[in-house]
Amino acid sequence: QVQFVESGGGLVQPGDSLRLSCAASGGTFSTYTMGWFRQAPGKEREFVAGISRSGGRPYYADSVKGRFTISRDNAKNTVYLQMISLKPEETAVYYCAADRRILIVTATSGYAYWGQGTQVTVSS
Repeated sequence: QVQFVESGGGLVQPGDSLRLSCAASGGTFSTYTMGWFRQAPGKEREFVAGISRSGGRPYYADSVKGRFTISRDNAKNTVYLQMISLKPEETAVYYCAADRRILIVTATSGYAYWGQGTQVTVSS
């Protein structure tokens, strides 16, 4: 059974940068389309970014375009989310998600596998 573990979260100040990682184990990482989602307290989980199995064609939510970059290293079984110019409203638990489908989708129902999440807090 494939498993995903996120890391890299923490407390940062507004405008700071942070890189999240999601490491896979127990499966063939390169066969999964990957996504990053986030969930703030009292809000629904929302799509942040997705990347195809080969690493091409990343797709972003409008709110993070130009500030967040998703990438993957299939040799290291890891997907990354580089975040810059972080805002307080982006405080949330960030989750990586995976699915065998080819297309990147923005719905949580489109992903069969989830990590446990990593907390990102943006506060001065």
